[in-house]
Amino acid sequence: MIENPGAEGDDQPGRAVRGAGRGVRLLDVANAAGVSVATASRSLRGVAKVSPATRERVLDAARELSYGVTPRLFEADPAQPGAPVVAVILPFFSRWYFSTATAAAFEHLRANGYDVLLYHLGTAEVRDQFFETLPLAGRVQGVLSLSMPLGEHHTLALRALGLPLVSIGSHIDGWPSVGIDDVAAGTLAVNHLLNQGHQRIGLIAGAVDDARFDFTASVARRLGYEQALNGAGIEFDPALVVEGPHGIEGGAQAMTELLGRPHLPTAVLAEFDELAIGALWALRRAGLQVPRDVSVIGIDDMDMARFVDLTTVAQDVVAQGRYAAVQLIRLLTGEAGPEDAVQRLEPTRLVLRDSTAPPHRGRAAGASLLNANEP
Repeated sequence: MIENPGAEGDDQPGRAVRGAGRGVRLLDVANAAGVSVATASRSLRGVAKVSPATRERVLDAARELSYGVTPRLFEADPAQPGAPVVAVILPFFSRWYFSTATAAAFEHLRANGYDVLLYHLGTAEVRDQFFETLPLAGRVQGVLSLSMPLGEHHTLALRALGLPLVSIGSHIDGWPSVGIDDVAAGTLAVNHLLNQGHQRIGLIAGAVDDARFDFTASVARRLGYEQALNGAGIEFDPALVVEGPHGIEGGAQAMTELLGRPHLPTAVLAEFDELAIGALWALRRAGLQVPRDVSVIGIDDMDMARFVDLTTVAQDVVAQGRYAAVQLIRLLTGEAGPEDAVQRLEPTRLVLRDSTAPPHRGRAAGASLLNANEP
């Protein structure tokens, strides 16, 4: 099931009650009922370990405070609990990384008897509204956070729910997580270009419309780019950095902008494969040859990368999604606890294809591409 908290029609059955209990926390419910936050959370989730009297006291407190849960919670029949439900919160559905990780986690969870409820939090406003009302309270037994840009107040809200939590692509202190070392991925990509003899290396970075909704992977990969240049004794040149909206079209826009600047690079790192594929399209549309005129490298190794012969730094996103689901189930079954939380970093590897090569000897660093294409 998919929910978009920012969509029209918020009075649909099962949605959080808008405005009710705004600002009321699970801690407030626990204090009113005279129980711990963990007991309040278990009571709202219908966990069998809680006595009927305690559960009723917590539900009464939640009603009294208009705690932001669905009316359906209070009407649920404990004799028909159904399959346990896990929430997946993510900023995008259609992008390769998010859809691949979600599908892998979903497959493992369903195979182990769990239902999955997806929450699409695609803007800072929708995200903030979600964490104000917390519509998953009382509806799910655990949470997977998929590379969500979260501030401290968001993570505090998640902790207050008392639910097991695992994150993919980012880390929340005190809970298991899985991802890659994005700084190292950026460094590996640039070092490959340096080893081929490139000295003037550009960067296509993912732009964000809202600074409140920035992603750690983009920041870390840019840092890896800068560190690799510094390690090679090459001064960072901001004129070689161009931002474009995430996606193939954004990569094409950024590469086109870079082509309009003087003193062009001989190679370009794109922070994500989608951006790199857009850059390839823009270069070829401009009549330039890859890698003869410009080498291009990406990060991720998405499915399309091999079809466009893109050199890239690969990560196993399927393994990350599956690992996160395994860890969440371990937390839900009591096999593991928060004290067992680890930040797992999956390995990356360089995948060599035909989009990178040493600089063409007829083209000096910084020379015009138009001049370089002359016989």
